[in-house]
Amino acid sequence: MAARWDNDDRGRGIGDATQLVPGASQLVAAFSKPNWVAEQPDVHLLPHVEAWCQRDRSLELIGADVDGTAYVLDFEWHGATGSVGAARAAVFSLIGSFAESATYVRQRRVASDGDGSAMKLQFEIGTGEVAPDAQFKPHGHVVLINVAGL
Repeated sequence: MAARWDNDDRGRGIGDATQLVPGASQLVAAFSKPNWVAEQPDVHLLPHVEAWCQRDRSLELIGADVDGTAYVLDFEWHGATGSVGAARAAVFSLIGSFAESATYVRQRRVASDGDGSAMKLQFEIGTGEVAPDAQFKPHGHVVLINVAGL
């Protein structure tokens, strides 16, 4: 049996998550709509990011740039060394400062140097307003958060 986590003695789950498919599908469909990604993330998102960083010093913003439709935010981790869980919690709190009503987040571990000896966390975020729950005309943002220094 392939364990899914430490001390897993079942090797399988208790069911599925089909109740989430309709909402997740609405967000995925929005990702494909032309011109769905809003312009000027430095105007719309950066003030929220900077305010969060002033309150929580665990992440230091060291760079912000637009790459195509993605807003790339680079951070240096100032929390406990090797604490991926704490860094993830901080990033989720940060995301909460700018997230809209529907949000997708994916964490990856990527090499931060040429030889692969140093790793960083990268979070892919898609967040926005989707019909029928949109307060404004449906729109969204693509954000990549890189966290180095773990």
